[in-house]
Amino acid sequence: MAERISDAEHAVMEVLWVRSPLTAQEVVERVDPARGWSGNTVKTLLGRLLAKTAISAEEDGRRYLYRPAIERGDYVAGESKRLMDRLFGGRLIPLVAHLAERDQLSDADIAEIEALLRDLKK
Repeated sequence: MAERISDAEHAVMEVLWVRSPLTAQEVVERVDPARGWSGNTVKTLLGRLLAKTAISAEEDGRRYLYRPAIERGDYVAGESKRLMDRLFGGRLIPLVAHLAERDQLSDADIAEIEALLRDLKK
């Protein structure tokens, strides 16, 4: 998938990553109601995701069933890399340093990072 997924499209993807396949109506019912989206809005987003090949659709009688064509983990990895590339020259340490300098890391976060580093060294 070469094209980026917008924030709105991402909300639809999250629904499909939790459960699929779903009909368009089932996606509409599962999208956060706080968004206030109409059924047509969700169907437009499904169409965009189909065009980007982020999801696939199969006919089921008079309706379509939608499912993700990319795994959530793969998407998260790609977005994380893009963030690091764009803001931190592709390096993780400046990102962590930035968060630490802005008091964005809790003691629990730091302990988790330390445990991860210990496991990686093994």
